[in-house]
Amino acid sequence: MIRALAFAALAAATFAGPAAAYIARNGEVVRPEADGTFLVVGSPGQGPGESWCAAGDYVMAQGLVPTTRIWRLSEPPRRQGQGVRFGLSPQGAASKTGLFILGSKDASLSAIHARALCRKDPPIHD
Repeated sequence: MIRALAFAALAAATFAGPAAAYIARNGEVVRPEADGTFLVVGSPGQGPGESWCAAGDYVMAQGLVPTTRIWRLSEPPRRQGQGVRFGLSPQGAASKTGLFILGSKDASLSAIHARALCRKDPPIHD
């Protein structure tokens, strides 16, 4: 009986909490936000490419098509320790991607372009 109650309490706490974080293929943590945006959590040595890689990987892991546009919402440059917020709508978008891209018209990339920025051998975080 006590075991069943403990399990029920654990299950309720698990499902009542915030959405689970996603670990991208490059090891960066992505947290979905209540308003439909998502945050690539800041980590040591994280540059714009790593942030975009994690964003693209997250979007594609959600089952969205590779051509889905992703907008950077937090204005670059990222301060040390800060994460980067992304969304699937241009509403509230930053003025630029934080990447050097010729011909870029806005602060967005396709999910497949973002995921292509993933390095073959991601860094190891301690």
